[in-house]
Formats: sequence, structure tokens, C-alpha cells
Amino acid sequence: MDLLEHQVNPFNGIVIAPDALPADPATFGARLRLSVDHWTQRGHPLIWLEIPIHRAALIAEATAQGFTFHHTTEAALTLTYRIHPNALIPTYATHYIGAGGVVINAQRELLVVSERHRRDPSRPHWKLPGGALHPGEHLAEAVAREVLEETGVQAQFQALICFRHWHGYRWGKSDIYFVCRLTPISEEIVIQLDEIEQARWMPTDQYLADEHVSIFNKKIVRAALETPGIPTTWVEGYADPSRYEFFLPGQPS
Repeated sequence: MDLLEHQVNPFNGIVIAPDALPADPATFGARLRLSVDHWTQRGHPLIWLEIPIHRAALIAEATAQGFTFHHTTEAALTLTYRIHPNALIPTYATHYIGAGGVVINAQRELLVVSERHRRDPSRPHWKLPGGALHPGEHLAEAVAREVLEETGVQAQFQALICFRHWHGYRWGKSDIYFVCRLTPISEEIVIQLDEIEQARWMPTDQYLADEHVSIFNKKIVRAALETPGIPTTWVEGYADPSRYEFFLPGQPS
């Protein structure tokens, strides 16, 4: 009987090939048991096992042999097996990432939205347009996209103003919310009806004086008005710009 197909990662851990897993649970179980014994004798500290959803019948056999869940996607479940009791298993993603836009026009008006689904529907709750980043999306691109989707206003990223780090968010994960200043390219508002109830250009003084606006939102709008923020830049020769994004103070965008 052959070992399961695998590779050895840079940390001497075993990574089982998900595309080569046998379909039959009994065959998989026997080969997994043989493989674990072999890798234990060879001194490997850790085993990674990704089971695609079309091989979900193998999960019960893996957990019966001591594998535990690490993380899941829509397409696969990843499990681990510690051979060495002190083997380091990096945690999966711990944070959500979001971005909000402070969009101020030449008349010193602020683009604000009131969401359709909110705690107090009796009055508008004015906030900044924004939302979650998509996988593989740059921050500067994401905030412009969110502004456009929610309000129909095209805007250009200028600078990063601040970020908020918050624990205890959705599913027990933490959240980092970046706030950016943008310059509007267009000003006509066309709201995203499924999420946004109202959107408008509001004088910044009125927004800052509104008793119902949160302290945090007032703080970041003042920061956008009074500070230059941190622009995007690029470190020439560093890496692929489609994968990296830099924000450095005092650097040209």
C-alpha cells in the first residue's frame, strides 16, 4: 500500500495532496494510517490535510484518526494533525478588513449615507459610505468601489486618515476599519437601494454639530479636514504591485 501523495513544506511539515485523495473512505483511512505512522517515524512535526467538498465523505475517517479542524472555505475543509505536541499551527484569518470614505466636495460638503437596515428606523443615522474589502482587493480601490456602489458618486483616493481596531466582531473575529479621504469626480447621487435608504451631501459643520453622529465619525471627519493623511506610494523594485500596497507619510502618491 502506498503513502498518500504529499509534499514537505519549508517547516518540515507534511502537506497531503488534496487532488490525489482516494474517493473510498476505507482506502483513504488505511493509507492515512500508514502515512501518519511513516511520517511520525521520520520526525515530521505536523500534517496538513485539505479535503475538497467532493471528498467530504473522508472527513469522518480523518477525525477518527486524530485530525482536527483548522479552517474551511466553500470548496474545502483543512485539518491538521500534530505529530510533535509543540508543533506550531498558525491560526487562520483573525480579522475582517473594511474601509470607509470621507468624501468632501469643493463646497465643503460631506457625502453621507443612512443605511436601510439600522437599529433605530425612526430617523436617519448619517454615516460614511464604506464596507468590507473583497479578497485580493487593494484598500484604495476598495473604498472608491464602496463609495460608488452605495452612492453612485465616483471618487478618487487621496490619503489614509486613520484606522480603528476592534475585537469581538462578527463570528468572534476582530475588525480593522480604515478611513480614507477621497475627492469626488462626480456628485450626482444614485443610491444602492437594497442597502442604503438615503444619501446626501451635507455641510461638514452641520454633520459635526449633529448630536446623533457618533464621536468616532466626528473625530475622523475633523482629521480628514485638518490633516494631510498618508498617501499611497510604491517602493520601486520591491515586488508585484498587484499584490502589495504601501502607505508612507510625506511620499507622493
